[in-house]
Amino acid sequence: MKSKIIKEGKEYGKRLRLSKEEVDVILQKRANHLDNINNNTALDTHLEERGIDKNDIVSVKHWQSGSGDYRFSIVTKENLGLDEEQIFGKVNDFIAKYSPDYKVIKRKAGTHLLVINPADIHIGKYANEVETKQMYDCDTAVNRVMEGVTGLIDKAKGFQIERILFCIGNDVLHIDSVYGTTTKGTFQDTDGKWWEHYEIALRLYVRCVEMLRKIAPVDVIHSMSNHDYQSGFHLAHTLQSWFRKAKDVTFDISVAHRKYYKYGTNLLGLEHGDGAKMVNLPLLMAQEKPLLWSKTTHRYWYLHHIHHKVKHKWLDAKDYIGVTVEYMRSPSSADSWHFRKGFTGAPLACEGFIHSKETGQVARLTHYF
Repeated sequence: MKSKIIKEGKEYGKRLRLSKEEVDVILQKRANHLDNINNNTALDTHLEERGIDKNDIVSVKHWQSGSGDYRFSIVTKENLGLDEEQIFGKVNDFIAKYSPDYKVIKRKAGTHLLVINPADIHIGKYANEVETKQMYDCDTAVNRVMEGVTGLIDKAKGFQIERILFCIGNDVLHIDSVYGTTTKGTFQDTDGKWWEHYEIALRLYVRCVEMLRKIAPVDVIHSMSNHDYQSGFHLAHTLQSWFRKAKDVTFDISVAHRKYYKYGTNLLGLEHGDGAKMVNLPLLMAQEKPLLWSKTTHRYWYLHHIHHKVKHKWLDAKDYIGVTVEYMRSPSSADSWHFRKGFTGAPLACEGFIHSKETGQVARLTHYF
């Protein structure tokens, strides 16, 4: 091997017009590289300096910088976190321990629907205020959602609430893999481990539903989304299992990308916002739910995904009348990438709406941060 390197080195030296001394330096570095790889001295030094046990290593990638220094990318058992069996075991134990028998609550008759829509929470996202002017981590996400939901409830106190529509999903989790990536594979800046995000999100949703059901029966609808397409789906089913004994909490958590909800003369469509084009949504609503369309006169699409307001209204078009399409604001701060690209400055908020059975949307509720 060394004789081959020496021969190749001399040939490259002639081609690049290097002096004999320069060729000797290059050959010496190549020889040292081979010795280090064969003896693992560079790797051993790297592990020793960082206190990493060889027995904890899952995989190693290495390369050499332009200056000849060695670089290593090491994945340990700790980096991977718990395995699948341990994770689901913890979640199942968690549910078995805390899934209570919810008593039926006697309530006064109501006349309005309260929509609670904390959109794009991104639990697990990390943003540092030094870099992005705002801090965002798991604790911030939970605190904002709890503050936001409580604020929306306070703003709705002037209405007699008959039912509550609680919208979940929509990038509630920031990543969808053990490697810190979205469903598509895009790497993200994260606060904590993926399984911690899952447990935090579950506890947050449980607290919200328990708080809402004290006011009125709760209908939970989950929207599939691009950051956590699989994890969000599993989270919704875990939440349903938690409230399986609560007769006043219902769930629509299928894998369908577009969901529909009827209340009196209202027809609400829910989608994350990264699927069908905005201009096609009214006709999709009419085609996918023709019976519900025929029985309603006030129709709305509530979308998410872009974290800020884009509002458009179709007043009259072909076979339908009055469909309002609206994007929701988000309580989530911009991360490093979005801040660097200038996608910042939109008001941070949790939003909700009041719908009358007869007259449609009668109030807009916004809790700003």
